[in-house]
Amino acid sequence: MKNIIIFGAPGSGKGTYSDEIVKRYNMGHISTGDVLRAEIKGGTELGKIAQGYIDNGQLIPDELMIDILAKTYDSMPAGKGVIFDGFPRTIAQAEALKKMLAERKHDMGLMIELIVDEETLLARLLNRAKEQGRADDNEVTIKKRFEVYHNQTAPLSAWFEKEGIRNTFTWKGSKDVMIGEIFDFLDKVNG
Repeated sequence: MKNIIIFGAPGSGKGTYSDEIVKRYNMGHISTGDVLRAEIKGGTELGKIAQGYIDNGQLIPDELMIDILAKTYDSMPAGKGVIFDGFPRTIAQAEALKKMLAERKHDMGLMIELIVDEETLLARLLNRAKEQGRADDNEVTIKKRFEVYHNQTAPLSAWFEKEGIRNTFTWKGSKDVMIGEIFDFLDKVNG
């Protein structure tokens, strides 16, 4: 199985679809949020450095994030492929990920882009806020996250297109339809 980068706006279902793909294809799954929390909780050297940035309200530098991802990637079973969920978020991160994988004689594989209209995304995130009690999912914060996504992350879509690995899947009102389309695609690519 090829490596997969799952890509989309906040609320597009990256975690949900990653879980489905991992189950079906027995792949590794690297969620940057989970990896960071594990490094910090484990008190690793990288976790301590990351915690220092977080405590000062700073973003974790790309180089440190790549070091953390490389350590996690190297611990995954070889040959099964890995889903990168939540990374990369910028062109600089994508280039750093490509370089890290190339150093291991691996490539990025393919990118799955989840395209969902903003009205649906907003409704999903507000619903998630109610269900999970997430204070960061209020309408003002969500709109700011969309703005950051459009300004900083969405341009990556064209970068992946130039790399020849971009594959888009558009929401048609059903999770089952969307995952079915993704599975059909992955079966063909890996068949």
